[in-house]
Amino acid sequence: MPTYTALTTLPGRDGAEALGEALERLDPAPTGVGVFEIEDGSGLWEVGAYFTEPPDEAALALLAAAFAANPFAVSEVPETDWVAKVQRELQPVEAGRFFVYGAHDAGRVPQSATPLLIEASMAFGTGHHGTTLGCLGALDRLITAGLRPERVADIGCGTAVLAMAAAQVWPAEVIASDIDPVAVEVALANTRANGLGDRVAVVEAAGFEHPDLAARAPYDLIFANILKGPLIALAPGISAHLAAGGTAILSGILADQAQDVLETYAAHGFNPIEQDRIVDWVTLVLRKNTPAL
Repeated sequence: MPTYTALTTLPGRDGAEALGEALERLDPAPTGVGVFEIEDGSGLWEVGAYFTEPPDEAALALLAAAFAANPFAVSEVPETDWVAKVQRELQPVEAGRFFVYGAHDAGRVPQSATPLLIEASMAFGTGHHGTTLGCLGALDRLITAGLRPERVADIGCGTAVLAMAAAQVWPAEVIASDIDPVAVEVALANTRANGLGDRVAVVEAAGFEHPDLAARAPYDLIFANILKGPLIALAPGISAHLAAGGTAILSGILADQAQDVLETYAAHGFNPIEQDRIVDWVTLVLRKNTPAL
């Protein structure tokens, strides 16, 4: 199946993030949208979208004009067996007690590690990105500190690596959700491959908009490894669905965005417990306040 890319640049993070959100509403809809700062001191941000059918170039031109961006460069990407390519190039990842690997590296799993089998796929979350690595590291430290949640939710789960990590170490009730149906399929496949098909429920939902998510609340631990904009939008929902004294692990946050996220969650009753930075990405561990007696 051919893949098409549409790329543009514009100055400023806010405009770039807004353009990224607008791209998600196109018809045909992109299969993914990325927003990244160009690290050359120019102040420009790159916004890209990926499509499985030719995008509407007239609509792209209107969006570029509306957000004062450069015209989109649209191109067709040659067909590549990306799964095979990623399997060849990605090495296993160790994050504390967790060992994230593909089936081709099954023989390399340390005997003492908690294994997480993740096959290369279209869904985000192989463990190599600083955000996923940061979440796994934060989870490892919380386990060492004695955290023992009974109910766990992984919102925007991608491959479900975080949900599976929780299910591997605790006899907790775990549910994972993603807005992307492809990610849901991948998450289901991964839970089965790890022998966790009956331990981790997987649903397609935007935020907490699914009856299964509401029925299992309140949660003791919530993961949300997405992006700054959705994290801020989810703050009321995470607060409403997390038990008092519960823990939230948040990532997908660029270093210069962390303060905005912290301030938003402070306004919804959270205190920061830990902040970890891996290259340009920050992972936050927050605790929901316990009401005063």
